[in-house]
This record gives sequence, structure tokens and C-alpha cells, in this order.
Amino acid sequence: MKTFIRAAIVAAAFIAAPASLYAQDADGVVEHPMIERYPGQVIAWQHIENYQPVKIPIGPVTGYRQIEEVIETEGRVTRTFYKYEGEDRSFSEVYKNYLDALEAEDFEILGKGMSADRKGNDVGSRNWTGVYFIYNPFSRGGEANTMVSGTSTSGGAGAIVARKDRASGTAYVTIHVEQHSKNYVGTLIDIVEVEAAETGLVVVDAEAMGSDIEEYGRVVLDGVVFDFDKATLKPESKAALDEIAKYLQANPDKSFYVVGHTDSKGTFAYNNKLSSDRALTVADALKQDYDIASERLEPHGIGPLSPVFSNTQDAGREKNRRVELVEK
Repeated sequence: MKTFIRAAIVAAAFIAAPASLYAQDADGVVEHPMIERYPGQVIAWQHIENYQPVKIPIGPVTGYRQIEEVIETEGRVTRTFYKYEGEDRSFSEVYKNYLDALEAEDFEILGKGMSADRKGNDVGSRNWTGVYFIYNPFSRGGEANTMVSGTSTSGGAGAIVARKDRASGTAYVTIHVEQHSKNYVGTLIDIVEVEAAETGLVVVDAEAMGSDIEEYGRVVLDGVVFDFDKATLKPESKAALDEIAKYLQANPDKSFYVVGHTDSKGTFAYNNKLSSDRALTVADALKQDYDIASERLEPHGIGPLSPVFSNTQDAGREKNRRVELVEK
């Protein structure tokens, strides 16, 4: 699957970083697929909350520890801190690299700015960053705390706030870059994946399907729901099936795998069969009720083998129970 953002290459020497450069990543961290690191960085700290309120400032500092322009949202929050050690790269180069990558991937830039010193109140200044961390404090200690502690050779800083609307929901990205010392550039990337409203059923629509398939080669069929532990479609799935059929009818040259997924509760054999049965049910409904040609839809089930979130909590298991269209 294509990543949303791939770090821009700003010099001929910047090619895909070899795996050896990532050998110092902290134990247990997993890079978020939305953003690929700047070459040479290592992950020193990470914290993930499945659901958390967030305040995202997008305007300048307007008062003591205050920013008036703030987006208040909530969702799954992934905070990842990267460090780059060496005197060959500056914070401004790392900052520009990420900004170019965001713009290249059509993210909406809500705020951006750099400050070469500790003065100023605009987005990206250290005053602004200080307010950001008051609004969104670290709930677990670690090396990310260097973002709020200076050294005798600390330099400038910068920040970028961006948004992208996806079929699976809106994502906000905030990137902080700081010259922590002469040979240490720190980067904190906060990603907020906004949860869909709990009231009402979220339904995939044809336009969003096309966008996700074009970008990722796959789409989650939101709104397709089944009876508990069965492969029987619930009546409220019709709205989603209508939209899926609309997309398929408008794109008669495309063929897909219909892929069923489950959480990890229960035996693998049971989940594998349930996921296969559900994929077959969706494919049959589209063929029989909407006259979609049989050869365009090939159902498969892979049980719990490809989770999108951890199965340790209910919210993660719910996201893992899904049916997807994967373009052939």
C-alpha cells in the first residue's frame, strides 16, 4: 500500500535509507504508514492513544500561553519522536523536506513557520511550540521531552500543521522540528486520525472510494455490517452497497478482490472461515442485486492476518472487523 507521505529528496545524495540506519529505533516502536522518516533519523520515542481529545493551534500566540485559533478534535493519536545526530544537516533542511512532502501529497497546510531564534509568536516559533505542548502535554516521559528543554547550543525551530480528508476520516498532522544542539535535530510528528461520529452509521461513498482506490489501491467498505458472528448482511448495509455498486458501474474496466478481515478473538480457523464467508456474501450481493459481473469480484478471507489497529482493545478490534475492495 502506498504511504501517504514519502520524505522528499532534497539532494542527490538522499536515496532510500538502508535498514541499518534504523537499527537504533527504540524497542517496540512502529513507524506510522502515513509519514516516512527523513533519511538518517531514528525513532527515539513513541506514544499511541486509541482515543484522545486534541487541541491543534493554527494561528499565532495571542497572549500569555494562549492561541486563539485552535481546532479541537479527537481520535487516535500517534506521537513519534525522531532524532538526527550529526552536523551535516540543519533543522531548516529537515523542516523544508517535510513541508515539500506534505505539499506534494496535497495536504492542506493550515499553518507553518520557522524561527531562527527564540523570538516571535508566529506558528513554528518556540513560543508557539511551548503553547502547543501546554495544550497537548506528553502523557509519558521519554526523549521527546527534549522538545521542551534547551541546551547551550540550541538553535532555531519550525512547525507545520496540515490536514487531509480521506474516505476513512480526516487526518491532522503536526510536525515540530528543532535544532536541539549543534549536532542534534529533533522532530516530533503528531498524527490525529479523527474518529467518525458515534451517532449514525458511517457509509462509504462512491467519490471517496475512487479517491482511496486511486491513492492506495484499496478501500474499506464502511457501512457494510453483519449480524454478530455471522456472514448475514444487516438491512442497514444497503446504503453502502448502493454506493459501492455506483462506483463499480461507473468504472466497468476495474476488477477487485473482495477481502474479509476479522479481529483476533477466537481460533484462526473460525476467523478465517468467517472472513471468507463475509467476503463471499458481499460479492454475491453486488452480483445478484446490482448486476455486477461475476468475474470482476473475487472474494477471499484472511481472518486476523492484516489488522489495522491493535486487537488488545475494543476500539482496535472493531476497526479490524471489515471488508475491503482491493484492486487487481
